[in-house]
Amino acid sequence: MRGELQIREAEATDFAAIWSIFQQVVSAGETYAYDRETDRAQAYTLWMENPRKTFVCEVDGDIIGTYYLKTNQAGPGAHVCNCGYMVSSAARGRGAASSMCEHSQQLARALGYQAMQFNFVASSNAGAVRLWQRLGFDIVGRLPRAFNHPSLGYVDALVMYKWLAD
Repeated sequence: MRGELQIREAEATDFAAIWSIFQQVVSAGETYAYDRETDRAQAYTLWMENPRKTFVCEVDGDIIGTYYLKTNQAGPGAHVCNCGYMVSSAARGRGAASSMCEHSQQLARALGYQAMQFNFVASSNAGAVRLWQRLGFDIVGRLPRAFNHPSLGYVDALVMYKWLAD
């Protein structure tokens, strides 16, 4: 990365770049509980239509990451949001996920959410777990052997949570 990270709301025309990242992450099967064979149309629905908002992270006009924000539960749980983040393999370790997570927390507060919850973080995704903890998320639940990692087999899935109000 040469230039400055910029985060902006995604447009439909951004989906080609998002799809490239999505396909890379999901087909690996190491971090998301999406079918590894998720096709482009399904991915569009999951990432662009179902969330409340979707964003891209760019450097010098190149999309290197993306995230969505959506309400985690309806009714009495609607004050809690959920996010998903993906970064291209070429850009990992350069601050994009951290920047997107910080951006999403500011956005969540502006949209009136009181908390953010990550429902299913593979415990084997140690870098993400460390990052989310550094950004103030607590592990509030552990689902034993709930994630079937392609090379490690069954690993725990974590529920991570951060209260945003106050």
